[in-house]
Amino acid sequence: MDKEMLKLYFIMGSNNTGDRNPEQVLQKALQGGITCFQFREKGQGALPEEEKWKLGRKLKAQCAAFHVPFIVNDDVDMAIRLEADGIHIGQEDDPASKVKERCPARMVIGVSVRTIEEAHQAAADGADYLGVGPMFATDTKEDAKAPVGLEGIRRLRAEGITLPIVGIGGIDASNAADIVEAGADGVSLISAISLADAPEKAARELRSRLNGPTEKQEK
Repeated sequence: MDKEMLKLYFIMGSNNTGDRNPEQVLQKALQGGITCFQFREKGQGALPEEEKWKLGRKLKAQCAAFHVPFIVNDDVDMAIRLEADGIHIGQEDDPASKVKERCPARMVIGVSVRTIEEAHQAAADGADYLGVGPMFATDTKEDAKAPVGLEGIRRLRAEGITLPIVGIGGIDASNAADIVEAGADGVSLISAISLADAPEKAARELRSRLNGPTEKQEK
């Protein structure tokens, strides 16, 4: 997989945008230069299954117009049904090896990890990239664990983890560059864009801090 897709990895569901339309928020984020999008429709206020699928289909089409990969969180059936570009799974889900058996070979598989042991296991199971975190304290995830911090990324690299890594949890413009400097390939975030007053401006600032001003990606 292309590690560049992890540079600015936006995660969002309809319950992460306040009173704004998630399609409009994603459009602004795409215009601002996000490099990957994960549809995470879960937690309090999440849509029922059929509405979730309808929204996912619309968001996937938006991503396709900007050539931005569309990833589905946790739900393998949904990812297959939507013909997503990838699936992201956690430690409570089936291992990547089993998920790979169900998904088309082209599908990228990301795995959330906190420890060196989890990272080595995910790599052995065939993960394409790792989501490491939470990096810092976060209120977005209801079941968030204790932060691993920048040292968590450094330890993984020191222990020989070579898979692409994206940091997640409590990330915003003030600390995004630190995570890449620690050894990650990019950052993933929710509220720093989804709840920003101007999502396009927020995404553009993040891209600028990560690797210089983004070029317009629209067709």
